[in-house]
Amino acid sequence: MPNVPITFDTDWIPAFDKTLRDDGPWHKWELFQLALQAEEALAIRDFDQLQCLKYITKLDPFPHQLETARKVLNQMHGRAILADEVGLGKTIEAGLIMKEYMVRGLAKKILVLVPASLVIQWTKELHAKFGIQAAAQKKEYMWRQFDVVVASIDTAKRDPHRRHVLDIDYDMLIIDEAHKLKNKRTRNYQFVKEIKKKYCLLLTATPIQNEMDELYNLITLLKPGHLGHTSSFTSNYVESKRQAKNNDKLKAEIDKIMIRNKRSDGGITFTPRRVTSIPIELSPEETALYEGVTSFVRDHYAEETGSFNTLALITLQREVCSSREAAFMTLYNMYQRMSEESPERNRILSLVDMIKQIQTHSKAAKTVELIKRINDKVIIFTEYRATQNYLQKYLSEHGITSVPFRGGFKRSKKDWMTDLFQNRAQVLIATEAGGEGINLQFCNQIINYDMPWNPMRVEQRIGRVHRLGQQRDVYIYNLSTKGTIEEHILHLLYEKIDLFEMVIGELDSIVERLALNNTLEKNLIDIIMDSKSEKEMALKLDNIGHVIRSLRREHKPPGGIPEAVQ
Repeated sequence: MPNVPITFDTDWIPAFDKTLRDDGPWHKWELFQLALQAEEALAIRDFDQLQCLKYITKLDPFPHQLETARKVLNQMHGRAILADEVGLGKTIEAGLIMKEYMVRGLAKKILVLVPASLVIQWTKELHAKFGIQAAAQKKEYMWRQFDVVVASIDTAKRDPHRRHVLDIDYDMLIIDEAHKLKNKRTRNYQFVKEIKKKYCLLLTATPIQNEMDELYNLITLLKPGHLGHTSSFTSNYVESKRQAKNNDKLKAEIDKIMIRNKRSDGGITFTPRRVTSIPIELSPEETALYEGVTSFVRDHYAEETGSFNTLALITLQREVCSSREAAFMTLYNMYQRMSEESPERNRILSLVDMIKQIQTHSKAAKTVELIKRINDKVIIFTEYRATQNYLQKYLSEHGITSVPFRGGFKRSKKDWMTDLFQNRAQVLIATEAGGEGINLQFCNQIINYDMPWNPMRVEQRIGRVHRLGQQRDVYIYNLSTKGTIEEHILHLLYEKIDLFEMVIGELDSIVERLALNNTLEKNLIDIIMDSKSEKEMALKLDNIGHVIRSLRREHKPPGGIPEAVQ
């Protein structure tokens, strides 16, 4: 082994020796005191204490948000699923946790992956509420230049961005709308699985209550091995595809990594919801079109020819209740798909002639009347793109400013539309894309122009405005055309199962426990199409209402997926 020479620097010794003999000069006493005060201010005397609160001046977190941050820090060690109900502030909880780890020096390089429409919103909130200088990812160089990056998961997973993301060791990874990752066969799941991360937060308001393997996939993505190997998880916890066993034990394991605050827990106050059902009388021409389409739908459903699926047929019937434009587009597409010798072509042309006879639109007219009476900002939700385009034109003709919002818009255009709505336009006309992610607490008026048949989508719509930070009562107006399936469905959701009085925790639990073959929406379609009369259909829908109400009265859920997951 070779000799390694070792030398010592002794040049400082004479100067230090002279200072000792002369008793000075020492550093100023005032500077020493300032240094001591700085150390005392930074001292962490209680590990459970949140240090980040000293640096957050523009935010007053709610108790449940502070408790969530403490639990993630002290019990879950930075890896958790934040599954609060809609509107309880999961973004705030994630921001608190992120800031706490940054203040403690435990996290510097942080990646936040969100849907494209939420990138700017996340960036603004981190900056305004937490003082975190997050960058909205736009260019390839930004992955390495900035410590905190907010990006679209669809952008991040594509080359050349993918290569940069997978090469970086992240201290923390945060994923919003994480329920979209529950299928391990998707590119998104595999991409997130490959990202190197020390701490990880998965945010989702949608309860994990579908197939058991989806629950396993999401938890394994967060904390591999927490529920064991696939085979051991199946043998220990899976009774069937959607049934769990050993519920108490599974709930205990889930509680170690998932936090779900509910509105019903108490201590969280929301402004009241004021719900109004507005029936609309169709004109004779509109009634004739509806009856003609209903006959066409029932005939095709009975024949089961395979030329059109049931969902497309029932959608046509619902579109007539929405707008003639929406119905026309569907009829046109059906016509194009038919062979030239098909006898049904003439029937479709007859329906198109009925559309041409309609000069006024009763629902649109009622909407204008309602908006003028409200005299404030309003969000209109519709199911159909053609109706959205028609409404924007119709409102303009009546002196009402509006902007559209839909899923096909790029991130920048969605941000622009939201800004225009807040500062200039009176109305935002949104398709279902407006029901996810965006926060619009500056508005407190919602018109459900078309009512979804899935109760969870109704709640998502309302959650855009009825959330923490809303200072005013929220007004919800549900439009329904009299004598149509729209009226029957609204009667079921609104009166028979008290949809708008339920908190979302009740709602998602009940939908899961209905013991229906597929989805609630599919069973509603079957009831409507199989009923031989209006009276029979009303009776069957009433029965569903009674079942749901009885489920609400039950306190303890039966042996399904544990309530912790719901």
